[in-house]
Amino acid sequence: MCEKIARWHDFVVIDATVHEGAKCSDFRLLKIGKSSSWNIVRLFAFKFTISAGRFIMSLRKEKAARLKLAVLEQTLKLIGKKPFDDLYVEDICEKVRISKVTLFKYFPTKEDILAYYFRVWCLRRVVELKEKPREGLQGIYYLFEKISDDMELHPGIILSLISYLSNPKRGPKPFPVKAEEKKLLYPATPDIQAIEIQSLDQMFEKFSLEAIFKKEITKVASTRDLTNLLDSMFYGSIVTAHLNQITPLKIFMRRHAELALKGLQ
Repeated sequence: MCEKIARWHDFVVIDATVHEGAKCSDFRLLKIGKSSSWNIVRLFAFKFTISAGRFIMSLRKEKAARLKLAVLEQTLKLIGKKPFDDLYVEDICEKVRISKVTLFKYFPTKEDILAYYFRVWCLRRVVELKEKPREGLQGIYYLFEKISDDMELHPGIILSLISYLSNPKRGPKPFPVKAEEKKLLYPATPDIQAIEIQSLDQMFEKFSLEAIFKKEITKVASTRDLTNLLDSMFYGSIVTAHLNQITPLKIFMRRHAELALKGLQ
């Protein structure tokens, strides 16, 4: 990106040339201060008119997106197989090179990083399923397999996530993943910003309905009942495996799911 700055009357106008075929239009300006000689008005946001459906980030939003993803990345590196409670905010800030004030601007509590992790986890599943579709029981087994992989890598994150989700004080809304963050995570995926993130519950409900239509499951009262069963198995298998120190987790979770679903066929 190159920027051309030119004074026009009492304004500092920033004309950004982004990519070939893209245009900047409809500036929104915010007066934020004065200099000794003339008022300084800086560009507050761009509204881009994009040709061919291209998505262009403003510098401010890109910086915020990179910061949130850096916090998540460093959290995963720092925690390893440790409990999440043993991870200190100061350690994360030191690795990301930000202040605690900045961290809490984007994550009001340390536990919100867990919520963000799980939302990104769901985004990854949606993207993978878009690239390599799975339906019905295969989709259900796929979700169990992916969480078992992550449990092996970051048990402290997953177990703390379950504790966080069961907290009655937790807000009902999922932690947001913005379009800019999606684009940074998947720069080569077309229209990634438009892909809707499905919750685990939504994915289970979709696969349950497909399994019923394909007659892979015949004995069930409703997709809602089946979804609730799968949610219980998903989280319950992780806790059970941890309490009884069952390994390998992937085989245990697959067998657990197969035994339960076999009774519905």
